[in-house]
Amino acid sequence: MSKHTRVAVLSAILISTAGLLSACSFSVADAMCSSGEYPVLAVGSTMGGACVKNGDTPPSGYTRYPKGKVPQHVGDKWDTYWETHTVDAKGNVTSAP
Repeated sequence: MSKHTRVAVLSAILISTAGLLSACSFSVADAMCSSGEYPVLAVGSTMGGACVKNGDTPPSGYTRYPKGKVPQHVGDKWDTYWETHTVDAKGNVTSAP
């Protein structure tokens, strides 16, 4: 292998390694739902949630999160909030039992 070829191969390896390492350093939080869906919570519970297709109504036993209190990513401010709060059958936010 010629010196020129070794330099090209070594350069390619270094560039690939740098790219992989920089990609691993970025943390992207998991989204609550996929694109085209919105999250809903189980009424009266902190243990349930689901994703509903945009335009569809939540299934029985689930409701939309109150406006401004919708979690977007796992572990964000509102996801953590809903671990200790829930919505009752009348839509009132209450502390979890």
